[in-house]
Amino acid sequence: MRYDLDDLRLFLGIVTEGSITAGARRMHLSLPSASARVRSLEQQAGVALLIRGRRGVRPTPAGTTLARHAREVLAQTVRLESAVASYTRSPTAPVTLLGGGSAVHRLVPRALVSFLLAHPDVDVRVFENRTPQIVRMLADGEADLGIVLDDEARGCGLVMEPLGDDSLVVVGQAGGILAGRTSLTYSEAAEHPLVGLDADASLRRWIERHVGPHAPVVRYRTTVADLNVLVALAAAGVGLAIVPRRVIDPSQPLDVCELQDSWARRHHLLAWGTTTGPPSPATESLAEHLRKASNAEPRRAPLPPS
Repeated sequence: MRYDLDDLRLFLGIVTEGSITAGARRMHLSLPSASARVRSLEQQAGVALLIRGRRGVRPTPAGTTLARHAREVLAQTVRLESAVASYTRSPTAPVTLLGGGSAVHRLVPRALVSFLLAHPDVDVRVFENRTPQIVRMLADGEADLGIVLDDEARGCGLVMEPLGDDSLVVVGQAGGILAGRTSLTYSEAAEHPLVGLDADASLRRWIERHVGPHAPVVRYRTTVADLNVLVALAAAGVGLAIVPRRVIDPSQPLDVCELQDSWARRHHLLAWGTTTGPPSPATESLAEHLRKASNAEPRRAPLPPS
């Protein structure tokens, strides 16, 4: 017994929406056409697939079984089409982009959206690393572009250009313990419970290296792997968090204080990998999309002098 794939998609839409009308709308079909196709499915199956009521429809046991297998069939079809399509892609080598945690969190995704839409035949590989490792990989020709921190990339011999501010701030619940404050030191922040990134996160390791062994002992209420989760925990009042300012959504209700310590002033640089010839057009285009994504970020007031 063979089922038409469009009929299976229609049936799944109806089951998901609980309505033939809504399922037809998802498939851009008229209601009479969708109803006729469902009746044809039931005739083909030899059993009722839907229980029709005044408030919509729900699947019969046979309909539930068909829906489950239809999902598997459609998923396998997508995988098959993707596997075959991979052989029709341009043989252009993928562009390799490296970046630290804050860059990969917000800047890189913005640039990737515009770049990948503009270049459907070019793939991009993105890896998160700390600046020293990024510099080494770029110097060894293992990557095309990298987003590095200025203080860790000085004197590395790579071609670099400014890409934007990446200074650190302290964030907390709106109207909470930061209310009325515009700035504070790391030591002051450490007097309060914090939420932080996991111990192996590039940003946390960078902070710990700069505060040194004699820094105040921090009480972390919890640690997480994702900056989005970290900011959400701080916004909920779980604890203060130290994050790059550029990762904060300006519309998010937060109290934000500048971190006064001089090491908190950071800047991103766009670094180019060493190659035997000029960068590829795809690499140059990705660099331009990174510049535009950085320039499109909301402008912040300048930090007070350290």
